[in-house]
Amino acid sequence: MDSVLLIIPAHNEANTILSVINDLKTNGFTNLLVVDDASEDDTAKLATKAGAKVMSLPYNMGAWKATQAGLRYANENNFEYAITFDADGQHLADSLANLITVSINTDADIIIGSCPKRGTLARHIAWKLFRAISGVGVQDLTSGLRLYNKAAISVLSSKEATLLEYQDVGVLLMLRRFKLEKSEVEVAMKEREHGISRIFYSWGAVLYYMAYTTMLCISKFKTNRQEITN
Repeated sequence: MDSVLLIIPAHNEANTILSVINDLKTNGFTNLLVVDDASEDDTAKLATKAGAKVMSLPYNMGAWKATQAGLRYANENNFEYAITFDADGQHLADSLANLITVSINTDADIIIGSCPKRGTLARHIAWKLFRAISGVGVQDLTSGLRLYNKAAISVLSSKEATLLEYQDVGVLLMLRRFKLEKSEVEVAMKEREHGISRIFYSWGAVLYYMAYTTMLCISKFKTNRQEITN
């Protein structure tokens, strides 16, 4: 597992970070990077005590910027794979071996750990809409459980990727633009025990997310049409 970096973006996850790290270590993962997104609790202190490397951001930058900071670390340190793993306890470490196996045995540059049955009505409405307007054939568009190989890590470490706000449709559209391949593997996920979703905690947040992602899809669609025309 020396070639695999686990990236764990975390904001106020003191209730779950220890169990998440212990689960990963029990399953043989030792390269653990917790990107502490300016937590106001003991997330960073507990992660350090549990044996993870901690990268502390100076202010709250959001889940994608925290994730990208971890991907840039993976790129700079020449890891073969980077896996993004939620700090809230929903993801299970024993599902990661399957993602790695699929990546090794296929040409896919990104493997998505998919749990399409989870989530609220709002989440499923958003998924259906964005599958239609983006053309991205992924069942679980908002899964934060993703494996990226070196090619994908390099693309997502770029300045262009910094403009994204969520680790979902925008990332997939960007990878498609660079002709990188994706695959989706169904995994089990637990229910969130503490905290709330950063996207689906209210209809207001859902509407903002849907408006942002719709505009992103439209802009990418126009860009692709112009490239084909030219």
